[in-house]
Amino acid sequence: MQKDSIKREIEALREEIREHDDLYYLLNKPVISDREYDRLYRRLKELEDAHPELIAPDSPTQRVGGHPAEGFAVVKHIVPMMSMENTYSAGELKEFDGRVQKSLKGEEYEYVVELKFDGVSISLLYEKGYWVRGATRGDGMEGDDVSNNLKTIRSIPLKFSKNVKKVPLRSELRGEVYMTKDVFESINREKEKAGEEPFKNPRNAAAGSLKLLDPRIVAKRRLNIFIWGLGYCEGMDFGRHTDLLEYLKEAGFRVNPHFKLCKDIEDVIEFCDSWEGKREKLEFEIDGMVVKVNDLRQRQMLGSTSKSPRWAIAYKFPAEKALTEVENIIIQVGRTGAITPVAILKPVHLSGSTVSRATLHNFDEIERLDVRIGDKVYVEKSGEIIPKILSVAREKRTGKEKSFPLPKICPACASRLHFAPDEVALRCENAGCPAQIKERMLHFASRDAMNIEGMGAAITDQLVDKGLVKDYADIYHLKMGDIKGLDRYAEKSAVNLLKAIENSKSNDLNRLIYALGIRHVGEHSAWVLADHFGSISKLSGAGVDELTRIDEIGPVMAESIKDFFSNKENLRILERLSETDIRMSRSGIEARGGGALEGKTIVITGTLKNYSRSRAEELVRKLGGNPSSSVSKNTYFVVAGEEPGSKIGKARALGVKIIDEEEFRKIVG
Repeated sequence: MQKDSIKREIEALREEIREHDDLYYLLNKPVISDREYDRLYRRLKELEDAHPELIAPDSPTQRVGGHPAEGFAVVKHIVPMMSMENTYSAGELKEFDGRVQKSLKGEEYEYVVELKFDGVSISLLYEKGYWVRGATRGDGMEGDDVSNNLKTIRSIPLKFSKNVKKVPLRSELRGEVYMTKDVFESINREKEKAGEEPFKNPRNAAAGSLKLLDPRIVAKRRLNIFIWGLGYCEGMDFGRHTDLLEYLKEAGFRVNPHFKLCKDIEDVIEFCDSWEGKREKLEFEIDGMVVKVNDLRQRQMLGSTSKSPRWAIAYKFPAEKALTEVENIIIQVGRTGAITPVAILKPVHLSGSTVSRATLHNFDEIERLDVRIGDKVYVEKSGEIIPKILSVAREKRTGKEKSFPLPKICPACASRLHFAPDEVALRCENAGCPAQIKERMLHFASRDAMNIEGMGAAITDQLVDKGLVKDYADIYHLKMGDIKGLDRYAEKSAVNLLKAIENSKSNDLNRLIYALGIRHVGEHSAWVLADHFGSISKLSGAGVDELTRIDEIGPVMAESIKDFFSNKENLRILERLSETDIRMSRSGIEARGGGALEGKTIVITGTLKNYSRSRAEELVRKLGGNPSSSVSKNTYFVVAGEEPGSKIGKARALGVKIIDEEEFRKIVG
């Protein structure tokens, strides 16, 4: 495969995964299955492993999870909350066992197998046995402090039980918040009666409940919790995971009784298989099993990668399948203008809920499946997402089925649709397209973009629905009277939002570039463009050749930037933005100068303990440096965190200086 072709595929995969991350973590609206997401992630990881020079700091593979949601204080976990690798077959479980066996070098070992709860992972902090706070997983390093909402869960003890003689000085417990099936169905019936959109599944309902700002509403959701592990413990030691579970039970925590100590991997596989047929009898949802090495000393020997423990793995149950009929095919428009075909299905019961829609992803997928309106199709659903069509039952065709034509015009704004070079997605490039406005507004106001605190999904929906906001510029024309009359927005809330909007006008140029939502332009690329051009005016006039001459700006991104600034509607919006006193150029201070790293190229690799990747790069830039994703002879030094990867070898080969995190901290102050 040609290098340029590989780079294009990597960039396309990153964009697709980021969109799904936004849908999953920020909006609670996933549209693909876990298996499909893992397939995309694995392909990206394979390509980046084979071509480490193409790894970018903002790649989805460089993070554990998603961003903490807005509206809550952010707290740092004592020990990072890692994610687990997934397996889908007995063969993959045996491969995991082989790695464990090899690493333990002949030691005997055993596994504990537990249910994989389909809920929301949280961390509970206790000091001397008394509860201090609770937080969501967030990005693995930091999460949202949702203590007030967690306090509504009566099964969370506020202090350790007197049944235990000793309590840790400080402990960070890990658990899963969930909603039972009965409660889920009851809440959805109430939502439907009130004319509100029902939750898609119990996990979605639990996640949405924890993000509510009013604990009184959360209390009515009747959430529950199981504690399944320990992230940090000071003042006590446990020899085995089973000892820990027994202690937690005695200390007053809910520990699920459905676990088994297995002597070998065959015993593990047998136990996993037995639960596949029994899961429907549970009062809560599970989507697999979790396999863990029991001995905690052996876990230390096995260690972990920067994202996943090597001593544990998740086994996901095969997706459930059903036969139904395609009643219609419609198209939807996403934030980036991607046109997604969706099959409207004859309602069918699948994985605990009734489903009536299935994403078709793109028009190549329609052609590959040869799916037509009226077809009988096989669909699968892993229990929590919009189903996927697996295949068409061609033997059931009657001849009355109708093919779905490739659309030429956007259904929301009537702009002409087109395929970008080397992409399968059909797109609407009109930034003023009504179907894209809500998603674009949320991205524009998000923490890493313009950081307009308080402008979340609820307020954005109302602003767009009432016609108060049609594009980015409209945000800066909002008045007190526009906001004060909205649902749940009194005068104080309106004042706070208007203040946040005003404060965002002074953001650095890179934030504005990222906020515009130009395809393929992430946070790092926005910094590069801001540094090179210094203003929106100069950037908008750049041609593809000029853009591709910039280090780290490839041809795909360059074409995307050129297309964005060639669109008349986008230029009109930028003109209106310029009339609002928003900063559209960099000051002399920002334009690099006077810093200890002025003009130096710095590469950060691996996981840093005290800084996120974006924060470390921001500090480098403030000192006049240029963070880069690849090592070259021009690199000033490489900052090496944990699990640094191949960049260290390349730095040594080129004679580039390598420093650790402590030395980096001294440099950046």
